[in-house]
Amino acid sequence: MERPTLRQLEYFVALAEKLSFRKAAEATFVSQPALSAQIAAMEAMLGVELFERGPRGVRLTRAGEALVERARETLAASDRIGEAAHSFTAPLTGPLRLGVIPTIGPYLLPKVLPAVREAYPELRLFLREDMTDRLLAELEAGQLDVLLLTVDIDLGNVATVTLFSDPFVVATCASDELAQAKEARLSDLEGRNMLLLDEGHCLRQQTLPLCERAGSDDRTGFRASSLATITQMVAGGLGITLLPELAVERESSAAPQLRTVAFGPDGPSRAIGLAWRIASPRSDEFRAFGETLTGAYARC
Repeated sequence: MERPTLRQLEYFVALAEKLSFRKAAEATFVSQPALSAQIAAMEAMLGVELFERGPRGVRLTRAGEALVERARETLAASDRIGEAAHSFTAPLTGPLRLGVIPTIGPYLLPKVLPAVREAYPELRLFLREDMTDRLLAELEAGQLDVLLLTVDIDLGNVATVTLFSDPFVVATCASDELAQAKEARLSDLEGRNMLLLDEGHCLRQQTLPLCERAGSDDRTGFRASSLATITQMVAGGLGITLLPELAVERESSAAPQLRTVAFGPDGPSRAIGLAWRIASPRSDEFRAFGETLTGAYARC
């Protein structure tokens, strides 16, 4: 029995995601006629139509919907063979697909990537910024190699290593009485209006229970998609928030009226770390990569 080639499976998955021959061809760096011919050849080989073609584009048939996930699994398995072979060559060379969450990426990566380039000059880093759930899905599908995120929440069946602790601070406006405090306490949040990130951000998962325990709430119902938006609102006197210490320098420079107050040594924090597939043969590489990140951050 003939089998689809990996190239055909790659074209099949790309067309299933883009639902456009032109966009799928661009995504796979091939001409549109070549991609169309390979899809048609795959359909003829399998004896089923994978796509409905129409003037407004294409859509998956029932057969296509049933087979596309298996095609993704096959491509992911092929990637793992490549990873296994790569693990026997020089570590941390070639491509590394790194996923990072928005509450870490813009604050940490500019500080540590120069050290990564110096330590691993042959490493080609490809970055993908998104929220935790989507990054985990892409990791499982083999589209990402390793994730940089908070590791003190439930991440499912992945291997993790903690790099460092990132304490929370209370952020408020300069005119707030709390801005003059030498040290923050959770009780300072009682009755205060908290501004939090939108659903889906792991930072919300971490800070919301702290706010609820302290007796604060989010009376405005305001939800932000970024820390930058929240800190501008806080600086304008519209509420307070819990801000990761990692973000303080950048957000304070962008909002001159923002003030932050640290908790004591036992204050709340989040754990920053790396996560990867348990079966990945590159675990030792990822741990070495993590040590480089930790060392670079400690020197900042």
